[in-house]
Amino acid sequence: MRILKTAFQLILRGEARTYHNTVCSKDLLFKVHPSVSQAVAQNKPVVALESTIITHGMPYPHNLSTAKEVEAIVRGEGATPATVGVIEGEIRVGLSSEELDHLAHFKRPLKVSRRDLPYVVSKGLSGGTTVSATMIAAHRAGIPVFVTGGIGGVHRDGQNSLDISADLTELGRTPIAVVSAGVKSILDIGRTLEFLETQGVCVATYGASDNFPAFFTPDSGFTSACNVHDPREAAELIANAMSLGLQSGVLIAVPIPEEYAAVGRQIQEAIKTAVTAVSSEGITGKDVTPFILQKVNELTQGKSLQSNIALIHNNAKVGSQIACALSKRMSEQRSKSQPYHPGNPPKHSDVVVIGGTNVDFIAKAKTKKLHFGQTNPGSVCQSFGGVGRNIADSLSRLDKKPLFISATGADANSEAVFNHCKHMNTSGVARLEKQNTATYCAVMNENGELGVGLGDMEIHEQITEHYVSQFEKQISSATLVCIDGNIPVSTINYVCSLAGKYNSNIWYEPTDAEKACKPFLSDAWKSLSYLSPNLKELCMINKTLGLTAPEVDVVLELPSTLDGILMLAVALSRPLLESLHCLVVTLGPDGVLLCGEHDAGSVDLQPRKHRGKRRLCGLHYPALTVTPEEIVNVSGAGDSFAGAMMAGILQGKDTDSCVRMGLLAARMSLASPHPISPILTLDSVDPDKVPAENWPTPGFVWMD
Repeated sequence: MRILKTAFQLILRGEARTYHNTVCSKDLLFKVHPSVSQAVAQNKPVVALESTIITHGMPYPHNLSTAKEVEAIVRGEGATPATVGVIEGEIRVGLSSEELDHLAHFKRPLKVSRRDLPYVVSKGLSGGTTVSATMIAAHRAGIPVFVTGGIGGVHRDGQNSLDISADLTELGRTPIAVVSAGVKSILDIGRTLEFLETQGVCVATYGASDNFPAFFTPDSGFTSACNVHDPREAAELIANAMSLGLQSGVLIAVPIPEEYAAVGRQIQEAIKTAVTAVSSEGITGKDVTPFILQKVNELTQGKSLQSNIALIHNNAKVGSQIACALSKRMSEQRSKSQPYHPGNPPKHSDVVVIGGTNVDFIAKAKTKKLHFGQTNPGSVCQSFGGVGRNIADSLSRLDKKPLFISATGADANSEAVFNHCKHMNTSGVARLEKQNTATYCAVMNENGELGVGLGDMEIHEQITEHYVSQFEKQISSATLVCIDGNIPVSTINYVCSLAGKYNSNIWYEPTDAEKACKPFLSDAWKSLSYLSPNLKELCMINKTLGLTAPEVDVVLELPSTLDGILMLAVALSRPLLESLHCLVVTLGPDGVLLCGEHDAGSVDLQPRKHRGKRRLCGLHYPALTVTPEEIVNVSGAGDSFAGAMMAGILQGKDTDSCVRMGLLAARMSLASPHPISPILTLDSVDPDKVPAENWPTPGFVWMD
């Protein structure tokens, strides 16, 4: 194990460096303010706000005071403000008072649009986000409503210069509702509306008229495709746009308040003069808009600035009301679909499992190589899977009766699931009308190796925070709570928040590399106690946290020897143990690596009662020998291992016994057509009752 110690020497010397600007799967790494992430997770109204109004839209101190006033208006209407900006290369959704002040005073801030995000992030720069960049960040954070002053558009003479704001193309590809005072009046409004139509953007005027506003004036001379009279109608429009899955935005155009519309003509004359000055002074590109706004403010002796502030305040009020109405509508829609779950959930359970339920179709070829594009001889069987269901099944067969929380459709597949799971407590499984039970099809070669898998897993999104919250009492009193990566991020965050509140022990089973990063997109992961990734998932988790890790899809970057694999797994596990109680890294045919608190020459697996400084160590357990001929199905081995190991922990068994129970259960799964072997019992995985097993001493390494 000497090579494992080398890994920790590298870490302690600082050679395992942290990078802040990384990519997790398809999401930019950005920081969401806790108040924002909590509101989103609880389906409370949130309003996104841009920051170029601070950095480029107004002079100091009006920029700072307006930003704070707008946030106050949003809060006053019952929503949470989420101002978006880039601070030292980090995209932040929800700025603190100090961060607002930083942007307001910044000497040379950048104007950050979609195009600029990669450069600004990579260089660690700061700047205000435009409409397009704010839409991107808001959408990634799960915020459906964004309020701004006015959007960009097609510039005058744009038919020749092709100077068209990225705001318009962003509206065509990002499903966010943008509430604004229409299009800035310095632009070509007619061509802008034509361009929005081409992009498939639904444009609606807010109020009794369908006249499209022109920022400082309520009537541009053009009309919107439709109008919405009040927040409820606007919320209905937005909700249906989201439900249709069109992946394009909605523009809600709010006319400036009537008392400020009177000065519109004077401002329009000033705009004409400013536009002329743009040409004579050679102003181009993204400098045009700030120049014109400053010039107009001078020519109108501050009246344009007053009108600008007034319309932004009004937009914030209207946008917040729309966000509140949308949040209410979504909550009502969820409560209307009263889910059916068989039986009443128990008031207390030692273990709760929250995760996916699948009907699996396992196809195994009779040849070593699969030939795609033609029929392969083999056999097909139906079984029942889903990571959460598998773990709950395993625990149930090992004399633990977990409360299983999941969702299925009200269809024939769900009937089959419930018939198969009669030995389980399925009182927490919602059965939803007009939904399909999740299905998964795996095609394997004769060795049981996966060739291709297909899944219809959309129903897992219905395992919402709202539904799971019905079982808060059972979750808070359980000795152990297991969640899988199939459930939505908001649900994971909610369960983690309960862990912090009730000092619960949460076990996270990542499910796959793409879903592994879900808890690690925020600080929610710090409330976890147990984590059971494979090496690929562990790499993805480290990359999500900004830690160095090999590219999981590049074979040459992964070690080829057992010592190299263990060295890598130990190095990737060490930083996570600053918060986690224990890591269980499954290594396939190479066994399992346990990392956690040292206890009498082993790793302490028992649920922790408090957090504090501890000595860390790692244990490597080799896998049991299984021949290719014995392997029938590989889809449930990891889940069987996790379930049996949890059962051992709940029974208070020592670490060696817990791991050996897991290894025996995994071997039984590999030899069964079902993910969890139907003949799994406590006796079948009792290390003292299984004959002729020569258990080697696990490899040990200190991690301090």
